[in-house]
Amino acid sequence: MDGLSLNVRRGEIYGFLGPNGAGKTTTLRMLVGLIRPTAGSAVVAGHPPGSPASLAKIGCVVENASFYPYMSGRDNLRVIARAARVPDSQVEAALDEADLVKTAAARYGRYSQGQKQRLGVAAALIKSPELLILDEPTNGLDPQGVVEMRDLIKTLGEGGRTVLISSHQLHEVEQISDRYGVIHGGKLIAEGAIAGTRYNGILLRAKPLVKARQVLTVMLGRAAVRSLDGALLVSAAPAKAPEINRHLVESGVQVSELRVVERSLEEIFLALTGDRRFP
Repeated sequence: MDGLSLNVRRGEIYGFLGPNGAGKTTTLRMLVGLIRPTAGSAVVAGHPPGSPASLAKIGCVVENASFYPYMSGRDNLRVIARAARVPDSQVEAALDEADLVKTAAARYGRYSQGQKQRLGVAAALIKSPELLILDEPTNGLDPQGVVEMRDLIKTLGEGGRTVLISSHQLHEVEQISDRYGVIHGGKLIAEGAIAGTRYNGILLRAKPLVKARQVLTVMLGRAAVRSLDGALLVSAAPAKAPEINRHLVESGVQVSELRVVERSLEEIFLALTGDRRFP
């Protein structure tokens, strides 16, 4: 990591994004005390990383969760509950929250990949944590499993719990996160609210196109207008669209299409990083 500065707010779902090898898992391992940073400091759930006070408030799945294949899902969680000194009633609550009650009696070795991932989440929920840290929770899942995990994470983020989820699956994180941070080469290169990220501009089709461009250049400046596949892409707030339309029509330009367009997080981060390892 290289001078990483990260701020995850209480009660939000934070998407920690980056291509494989960017440093996501290394960061999470530092936050739960599995490795120590060579410099800098952090506060996790109000306490130093890896301290008993911090760990008491955290549930995490870093890399792959491991369980006894010959034991049932329920019995595996009971082992963890006893190690964590929490009552067995917490096991049933965690199974219910992870939607595993119906398969809790089955041996872990017979679980599907999606069920295995959800059991890892259930284990992280044993202590009813304030902060839930999930490292690439959709890895290896089929499309249906991805949807189920996404819905589960949305539910887990309700009720004031904080969820920090790392992933290189930008599309998935975009649908469930409140804010995001993206790292590349160990550095944080972007951070912000998902709701304010996607806006790109206004797409305009009009005749004559040359005149439309001239009018908009005078109105908004040369840098705000560029050609795109026989149309114009205008860098302006969506609220400015009616004014742009009126100005063009009054200038004798025939507007056939005017709409707000957005880029996905994937497109934005590919532009930021130039790294094709983002899927």
